[in-house]
Amino acid sequence: MFLAMPLPKLPHHAFALPLGRAWLLTLLALGLSGCGSLPANVERSVSHALASPAGTPLGQLAAARRPAGVAPDISGYALVDSPNLAFSSRLALTRQASRTLDIQYYAIHGDESTARLLREVRAASARGVRVRILLDDFNSTGKNALVMGMAFLPGVEMRMYNPLPGGRASTVVRAVRSLHDFRRMQHRMHNKLYIADNAWGITGGRNLGDAYFGTADGSNFVDMDVLAAGPVVQQMSASFDQYWNNPLAYPVQSLISPEQLHALREQLAESTDAANEGAAGNTVAPATAQPPASAEASAVQAAIDPPTDKDADEPPAALPEALDLQRQPLIWAPGTLIVDQPFKLVPELNDNHAEDTVVDGMLSLMQGAQRDVLIVSPYFVPGEAMMKVFADMRQRGVRVRVLTNSLASNDAPLAHVGYARYRKQLLQLGVELYEMRALKSQHLDRTVFGSGAGGSKASLHSKLFIFDGRVISIGSMNLDLRSKLQNTEVALLIRSAALSREAAARIEDVFDDSAWRLELTPTGGLLWRAPPQARFDDARSEPDAGWSLQLLLRILGPFAPDEML
Repeated sequence: MFLAMPLPKLPHHAFALPLGRAWLLTLLALGLSGCGSLPANVERSVSHALASPAGTPLGQLAAARRPAGVAPDISGYALVDSPNLAFSSRLALTRQASRTLDIQYYAIHGDESTARLLREVRAASARGVRVRILLDDFNSTGKNALVMGMAFLPGVEMRMYNPLPGGRASTVVRAVRSLHDFRRMQHRMHNKLYIADNAWGITGGRNLGDAYFGTADGSNFVDMDVLAAGPVVQQMSASFDQYWNNPLAYPVQSLISPEQLHALREQLAESTDAANEGAAGNTVAPATAQPPASAEASAVQAAIDPPTDKDADEPPAALPEALDLQRQPLIWAPGTLIVDQPFKLVPELNDNHAEDTVVDGMLSLMQGAQRDVLIVSPYFVPGEAMMKVFADMRQRGVRVRVLTNSLASNDAPLAHVGYARYRKQLLQLGVELYEMRALKSQHLDRTVFGSGAGGSKASLHSKLFIFDGRVISIGSMNLDLRSKLQNTEVALLIRSAALSREAAARIEDVFDDSAWRLELTPTGGLLWRAPPQARFDDARSEPDAGWSLQLLLRILGPFAPDEML
């Protein structure tokens, strides 16, 4: 684990396919041939973050925001606890960057909110800002692959981490073609960083896309990030550089050509037109467009204007304007970034760090807790080793509370299998378990970590830990074996009672209004207890989840190892 300074799975939705289609993988594996390979002898120019932010407007703003008497090694922080703030803060960093933008994510979705943000990134590159985008490769198929067009902009470099060979029309087909290299396919870069001028940065649980900014038509994610200003951002930049210059990061130009991106865009546009015609029940002539001046121009257009299945006359989803960084309240406190080594994805090169991961760091902090630990993890699969840590905490009298998804709110139901097999044992230890309800959009303003979410329901996606009410961790990791063994992760660890109280208050709101508390019945069963003032009832089986899903998970559960969930 890369620890920037001392301080006293495939991610689950990657294979979140409808369970009824699981059989298709076997058929495809039998029917497909030609595994493909990655390019060899790829040239990667080495680059680094801006040496000092002092001469930039954002660096000067960070210095000006520092209260009198606060030591220069202390950084400022603000919780990014709503979809609107998540978008507006990233927009502010993009617009105010003058020298560099470094963007690292597991997933960047090709949808409307990302298109707007990428237009701002394009504008930043046009005014001379050097842009580096590092993206995990797994989800870059279909419409999402068009984001790779950013690589063909002047002033923009883009690399794909741990790429898979083969075409990008379908995630399922691409994954099946890589089954011969299944272990490597499992290892994903789950880190999330957004850094401007090495002066201000954002990290946390969110990827980039409508579902993370509260504007998706279907399910939206309840998430939390942290905005940071000051010296801790230089630790974030050092982590970015470590991944950017790693041999597992492939320049986009080595993986796909502008012509291939243009062909994919045309294919997606044709399928969208066909779907719209079928929905309308008649034949509609496809919209005409001027041909691109070049394949490079088409790739750029694809990145900033991805195809949409919305009606052409429908206005884009409302998104907030840029955050005012001068007025945003900041809490100043010591902090450090903890991050997995990039070669965690290559175990044979990482033997000396096998037990030195971000998850191990969180477990060490738990073992040092004196009073209470509050855990928010959407995918919570502890495994036997973590269960021993929970048992030790309870024996020492440490209160442990966990908020995770219910089966109905979980966007990856199979992950629920691993959690469910530990529920009774956790309750017997005295761990307090809460499961978030699949909230309807009309309830989100007052029940979830902020306002601004739309869509039909919300799924918990936040990943945070609070230790003894004075140390808080916000990052990309779940408390499960996939985060420990398969993914690389990052977390910002901050020693601040004020920030811990603020985050805990958001979670307490969910406990009081939007989550079931689990109890053991006298006969050894489970009871989902609704909060006293809730508008929903107690339940004696997986609440809001259909019996067919419950039955299927019970059938599959015994055959699914913890580290694969």
